[in-house]
Amino acid sequence: MASQEIEALSQALARLPGLGPRSARRAVLHLMKKRETALQPLLAALGQVADKLSTCSTCGNVDTSDPCSICRDPRRDEKMLCVVEEVADLWALDRSRLFPGRYHVLGGRLSALEGIGPEELGIDQLVRRVAAGGIDEVVLAMNATLEGQTTAHYLAERLQAFPIRLSQLAHGLPVGGELDYLDEGTLAQALRARRPIS
Repeated sequence: MASQEIEALSQALARLPGLGPRSARRAVLHLMKKRETALQPLLAALGQVADKLSTCSTCGNVDTSDPCSICRDPRRDEKMLCVVEEVADLWALDRSRLFPGRYHVLGGRLSALEGIGPEELGIDQLVRRVAAGGIDEVVLAMNATLEGQTTAHYLAERLQAFPIRLSQLAHGLPVGGELDYLDEGTLAQALRARRPIS
């Protein structure tokens, strides 16, 4: 039998996405077996991130600095803005290295069933960013779900008064799919085939 501390670590790991109780126990056993090469570096990395973790006040990304590394990057095209639902979506799109602009994280999607309205999301901040000027194109990269498309439609209505090109990812994305689970090839095709919203 494992000690209370080891069992608590297993339970904490089991709460992470993609890890169930058995996978968490295997991870704990690996960490204990490889204490010097796995456990200690993991603890150090977790400690550093916990101390420095912050949400970017410009785009909503999670990073160890504010503004985040993407917002500070001078090589990014400031005239292009990609709007995503969650930070995981931003990271998935940015891994493809195909979008040269900056991002805006809404922090979710509109959902009447869950009681999430425009006030709970970063929509007003997005409108303020666009209203400030300097943005030529806004790409709506919402998930291909009913709520994601409802959010995209709402954003299109809110942004139609501004002199920008408004586009969204192509509908080659699987219906019900989420950006974080798609491979780079699918994301690349969706970005290349984005189309204007009429």
